Amino acid sequence: MTEKRADRGVGQMLAFLAACDYADRPLSPSPLVDDFWHTFLLHTKAYAEFCEQRFGRFLHHQPVFLDKEEHGGGKSLRALTVGSTLAGYEIDMEFWPELDLADCSQCHANCSDSPNHPK
Repeated sequence: MTEKRADRGVGQMLAFLAACDYADRPLSPSPLVDDFWHTFLLHTKAYAEFCEQRFGRFLHHQPVFLDKEEHGGGKSLRALTVGSTLAGYEIDMEFWPELDLADCSQCHANCSDSPNHPK
């Protein structure tokens, strides 16, 4: 992995953590973003200090299996994470590749009125 790509991945992971700090619903990182989070977690002292300084609390990594009827599947949760909660952060789609999101603000997954929707 190049240093530039690693920096971009860390940026996506930090944006995700910031979103987790204020989210009022479950969020889900992409598998790639989750890899960066796991790597940060391995440096427990640095991660704990970062969380305390940035958020005033420790952000736990708590993988759970959520009710699909209530929360949607993993892809649906990641689409909500990117589509609404990460608003204000630059989203690097290389790190969220499974989403194939439309380039619009009304939906989270290639809606029929999107210019990106295949006709």
